[in-house]
Amino acid sequence: MKHNREYEIAWQGLKSGPHTYVYDIDDRFMQERDADDSFNDWDVKITLVFDKHEGFFMLKFDVDGNVIVPCDRCGDDFKLRLWDEFNLVIKLLGEDAEQIDEEDDVVFIPRSETVLDISNWLYEFVMLSVPLQHIHPDKEDETPGCNQHALDLLDKLSETNVTVHNPLWKGLESFKEKKELKVPAAKQRPKPKKP
Repeated sequence: MKHNREYEIAWQGLKSGPHTYVYDIDDRFMQERDADDSFNDWDVKITLVFDKHEGFFMLKFDVDGNVIVPCDRCGDDFKLRLWDEFNLVIKLLGEDAEQIDEEDDVVFIPRSETVLDISNWLYEFVMLSVPLQHIHPDKEDETPGCNQHALDLLDKLSETNVTVHNPLWKGLESFKEKKELKVPAAKQRPKPKKP
């Protein structure tokens, strides 16, 4: 992956308070980071509000855009709308501070790092804004947006109930057919007499 200064923020030269940055994410950016090949035509805009405070920074990422993905139901490609927002806190460590384990939304960096590379967070937040399920949205007349031929085929396949017989269970099926076996009750022992 190439080193790109476009995604670096030189925070030491910034005044305290909020600063806004806008990043356009496209196919080139995503391919450099080995994004899923079945997703293409990335057109995502991320607005970052970088709020500088004494000793820490608050970052808010607003993701908005589209990507072409294959539908999980019918297999046809469609434009999927992306939107989400993510918050991140970056805390500065002194020179003598011990290494602290990072939390999910808190990152620790040494004060000696004067430049903050946010490219990995941009990639992560774009990928997190893609929903797990990709299904065509319904049309305006509320009919499914999927390929109708594929939906008809799926309906036809779901109607045929094919029962597969597993030979491992064949011996157990014979027990279903037999009537309950009567098991003799256990003989009760007489209680010992007290002396």
